[in-house]
Amino acid sequence: MIKNILVLAPHTDDGEFGCGGSIARFVEEGKKIYYAAFSVCEKSVPAGFPKNILEIEVKEATKVLGIKTENLLIYRYPVREHPQNRQRILENMVLLREKINPDLVFMPSSSDIHQDHRTVYEEGLRAFKQTSILGYELPGNNLTFSTTAFIYLEEKHIVKKLEAFKKYKSQFHRPYANEEFIRSLARTRGVQIGARYAEAFEAIRWIIK
Repeated sequence: MIKNILVLAPHTDDGEFGCGGSIARFVEEGKKIYYAAFSVCEKSVPAGFPKNILEIEVKEATKVLGIKTENLLIYRYPVREHPQNRQRILENMVLLREKINPDLVFMPSSSDIHQDHRTVYEEGLRAFKQTSILGYELPGNNLTFSTTAFIYLEEKHIVKKLEAFKKYKSQFHRPYANEEFIRSLARTRGVQIGARYAEAFEAIRWIIK
């Protein structure tokens, strides 16, 4: 059923954190993965790093996960300004839909409170209303989270996710950017379904053809 998968990331690293283990698993299974990052967050780069550091890091991180270079699409909307650019973002998504025709889309969940994430969620619903959609978990942005779908993961998938995150040296100050937290969340979600590890998702739309 699922051959083409599209990951919508409001900013670089959102996709890796939200579904990096699942990406690694699906690449291993031979599925075609596309990753669209809508901002390289130049305005929020920590002091001491070049302004384009997140563009460099997302290229390295997605390569670790196995995403082909030509399947990484980078847009340059200013961070925290997605709401003002929602029509252009929607048009980008419509073009992605026509080009890729994904069977599954990963995007932020309906409970994500970040304004950029919220915009990608809302416009993603419009652009991919005839596609299966899973909302990924970003604990720092979710006041609540509906764990209505899970993807089994193995140790090797978690290792890939961790290796990808290690490429984001500019984000090491974030409380979620460390092995302890990533493993503990994956372990918690695994316990909920009787697995060693898992990633949890909100089942926003599921279509069986």
